[in-house]
Amino acid sequence: MGKLYVGNLPYSADDEALKAHFEQVAPVISAKVIVDRDTGRSKGFGFVEMENSDDAMDRLNGGNMDGRELTVNVAREKPRDGRDRNSPRD
Repeated sequence: MGKLYVGNLPYSADDEALKAHFEQVAPVISAKVIVDRDTGRSKGFGFVEMENSDDAMDRLNGGNMDGRELTVNVAREKPRDGRDRNSPRD
């Protein structure tokens, strides 16, 4: 099981559309489009959790979704303190 980052999503995509797109390759456990909390509009990226994420990444990275070329990578864990581990501490 793995979690994938999906970038360059069409702004019209919602959780269900993202799930349906990835289910063309393998069963999806969860799909979430990230939205701006103030406006409720998509930020153009999301996350998909699936049993066979390697195959999906290979097959869908660079693929087309509603006219946009998707970027699909293994999702990195967010640091618990919310900071970028590579940024200098103040």
